[in-house]
Amino acid sequence: MIKSPIKRLTFWGLCSSRALQRLPAYASNLFHLLDLLFTIIHILIIVFNLFGWIWEVTRKLHFYMVCLTACSWLVLGFWFGFGYCPITDWQWQVKDKLGERNLPNSFIKYVCDKLFDRSTNAEFIDITTGVCFGLVAILSVYFNFFHRRPLNK
Repeated sequence: MIKSPIKRLTFWGLCSSRALQRLPAYASNLFHLLDLLFTIIHILIIVFNLFGWIWEVTRKLHFYMVCLTACSWLVLGFWFGFGYCPITDWQWQVKDKLGERNLPNSFIKYVCDKLFDRSTNAEFIDITTGVCFGLVAILSVYFNFFHRRPLNK
């Protein structure tokens, strides 16, 4: 988990951790559902960040999503650690309630570890993620602000 001098963003809002520990047994199903939901959200955001610039109809939304991601990684990252993602933080809180421990700082590293059934190099994953994100951000700016469509004939 990402350590911070200020209180981390809590998915549970005002609910204390003691209250969460007293949840009934069926809450496990809720946590599994939340874990699946966060995984789907993560994958959708990653895929959209990588490929949303391709289609003209999604380019503006893609630009906003890239800006939102950059703000999370850099602005929130100022307080919570570079590359901070609140969705990852919330999902790791859910996984903690499900008993999963020693989670990496990166959702992408977590997925790579699961896909390849071994620990992948965190530095390689972080560099690859940063390079891909940088390229996608450049493409998004180019297609939203500099690329002009040819006039209709």
